[in-house]
Amino acid sequence: MKLPYVTATLGALLLATTALTLVHAQKPAPSAGSAPLAGNALPYPPPPFSGKFAPTLSGSQPDYALLAPVQAPQGAPNIIVVLTDDVGFGASGTFGGPIPTPNLDRLAANGLKYNEFQTTSICSATRAALLTGRNQHDVGIGDLADISSPYPGYTGMIPENADTIADVLRGNGYATAMFGKDHDTPSGEESAAGPFDRWPTGLGFDHFYGFVGGDSNQYQPNLYNNTTRVDGSQRPPGYMLDQDLADHAIDWIHQEKIAAPNKPFFVYYAPGSTHAPHQAPADWIARFHGQFNEGWNQLRVDTLNRQKAMGIVPQNAELSPWPTQIPTWDSLTPDQKTVDERYMEVYAGMLAYEDDQIGRVLDEVNRMGLANNTVVVFIEGDNGASGEAGPDGTLDEIIGMSQAAEDERVADPHWLAQHLDIMGGPKTYENYPVGWALAMDTPFPWVKQIASHLGGVRNGMVISWPGHIEDVGQIRHQYHHVVDIMPTLLQLAHVTAPQTFDGIPQLPLDGVSMAYSFDNADAPSTHQTQYYEMMGNRGIYHDGWLANTTPRNMPWDIAHNRPNSDVTSYNWELYDLDTDYSQTHNVAAQYPDRLKAMQTLFDEEARKNNVYPIQDSGLTYRAIQTAMTTKSFRFNYVFWGKDIYLPNVSSPAIFSLPFSIEADINVPANGANGVIVAAGSWFGGWSFYLRDGKPTAFAAASNLPGMQTRIEAPNPLAAGNSVVRYEFTPSGEGGTLTILVNGAQVASGQIAHRPMMMAGTAETFDVGRDSGVPVTDDYSNEGIFTGDIKKVEVNLKPPIGFQVLSFIQNLPKLPD
Repeated sequence: MKLPYVTATLGALLLATTALTLVHAQKPAPSAGSAPLAGNALPYPPPPFSGKFAPTLSGSQPDYALLAPVQAPQGAPNIIVVLTDDVGFGASGTFGGPIPTPNLDRLAANGLKYNEFQTTSICSATRAALLTGRNQHDVGIGDLADISSPYPGYTGMIPENADTIADVLRGNGYATAMFGKDHDTPSGEESAAGPFDRWPTGLGFDHFYGFVGGDSNQYQPNLYNNTTRVDGSQRPPGYMLDQDLADHAIDWIHQEKIAAPNKPFFVYYAPGSTHAPHQAPADWIARFHGQFNEGWNQLRVDTLNRQKAMGIVPQNAELSPWPTQIPTWDSLTPDQKTVDERYMEVYAGMLAYEDDQIGRVLDEVNRMGLANNTVVVFIEGDNGASGEAGPDGTLDEIIGMSQAAEDERVADPHWLAQHLDIMGGPKTYENYPVGWALAMDTPFPWVKQIASHLGGVRNGMVISWPGHIEDVGQIRHQYHHVVDIMPTLLQLAHVTAPQTFDGIPQLPLDGVSMAYSFDNADAPSTHQTQYYEMMGNRGIYHDGWLANTTPRNMPWDIAHNRPNSDVTSYNWELYDLDTDYSQTHNVAAQYPDRLKAMQTLFDEEARKNNVYPIQDSGLTYRAIQTAMTTKSFRFNYVFWGKDIYLPNVSSPAIFSLPFSIEADINVPANGANGVIVAAGSWFGGWSFYLRDGKPTAFAAASNLPGMQTRIEAPNPLAAGNSVVRYEFTPSGEGGTLTILVNGAQVASGQIAHRPMMMAGTAETFDVGRDSGVPVTDDYSNEGIFTGDIKKVEVNLKPPIGFQVLSFIQNLPKLPD
């Protein structure tokens, strides 16, 4: 090839690239106060051809606009939205709490703190409202995506007429990515069969790396890269999920900026930390040793004093009354105090470590010179602090989710006081006592799930946009809600929500932009009315007043069946939040007419947003409806090979029914080891595997001492084909496990404590490996089977008189 030809070709390519880059790049730069550009449909239709075509190229005139991708408005900022999990208003140092969060501090120093920002009181609902800019019931996520019922507000599915902020930004020239916790993918759609249109990659994100369920183990998580499971068998020593998420976010930003340096990005970063299980590196836990020995009651006092000194709360703010359902610190025994201090040290270490890893992402954005054109919205918590472990806390939250094992949910405090080092490590699935949760919500009443009270819905929020927000380091007092994030960011990006998306008319946004407050501390709030509802707890805010129900079902009792609960019999309260910041003085008796008017307003908002019917029937009862909706229950499953998995909701019900597992396998000449079938984890699970070549069964009812049973055949399998069969018949809390090889019984024994549920929302039913948290230490690196698995058949054996609904009624609750 001659050099002049190469030069001419490269020159033509350069000119074409330049032309494509300039197309659609003439939109004005956005600003905090400017109005969104018009545009009522996404995706944009192709532009009309403005060139000229003829039979020959020489007689035609090209139109490069036909080849140009949609570009964001000129100067559109990069956007990072951070959403943490189960962090109460009074937890982080940024909002006066006891746990240092220096990276949130630096954002606040270069931005604004909002001290009247609300969420929905539970994670799926908050995340759906954040992503769509619509109220939770309006988009079908009335509470948890895992628990659906056949009413529009509770389908557990974000509908096609509710586009997300990622949809809109991607349609306007942004690169989009999500890292961390999803929990808005319907349970019945989490398998390899999909469908995937409600996974993050179907909701506007070009890339997703994280987990789809409600919680995740920090040491051995089950993760997805887009919709493909991540192989976790070769993780390095010292692996922690928070670090992994930060690594992937940084790498994605690097990749995006080298591929398209002028293309803005939207990163939704939702690590999931401080949700149970509370786990953190040992050295981070050690940093807080001895810092909580004065207990949760005194911690509330100290936190409120700091909040007042920092201007976070008004000087006349009071601590809400201490609930009678929660023990005071002084009522605890010495062993209980020792254990409960450690619970809080673990939580503090987890939140501090999370902040550190988020700081790594922010550091890289700064190092790359992107900080001055990057908006960061940091919502510290998707709801209030979690009280779901009850007054005592729990070393194994999963046991607390199984009604059959509820009496064993807490390890003996005396024993645990002698084994504090295990807390926060890989063998615990802990959650702290509700007393700490209430302290983390200082100064407000109640905790997560209690949408009627500010402790459940008020979270600290920071917005930073260097060079664009002038009044940096200040506090904003305007009342706002998580639905306001999407319209705010669309205004800053200078785009507008479309009226139609993919040809489907869209619901109007329920939120309003907060941009007016950036440079006007005294501007009145534009969000004047907001309803709240979560599992029966409900309220209505309007123009400074809050009317709400009195809680009657505690967060640690949500698994209990209440199918005939009368939701009309709740008592109501009334608060003037303009003078009573922390919802302390109930004035319902003084203003009965106002209360009645507020109740009428709630009814109007509830009807408008699909809140009815109110459902406080308990998550176990709701699980019946989920199982009926997904239609996933069956009695026979056939797996044709290994490396196959099913998510929890779609997997065989071996935790509730008699079963048999028959595996047609091939053992190589040098023998075989590893997992044939595994379901769950060492917090609750079954594993069927070859150990030193011997067929083995392992039942882990929990990780507590004495709750595991191993049954093993005496001899290893011979080389070649074998049919290994495991049969289990439950009886009471245990049952009988029998192992057969080629039709002959080789072992049988009693399981004293059988697992009652698959422990961990991200855990799966696996063939050929044990992904995520293992069931047993008998193998490592997921215990990948070293032989060949041709077929595995699982059969469930319904007892005489068995009814599907009676089985489903014994299902455990799901974490949120």
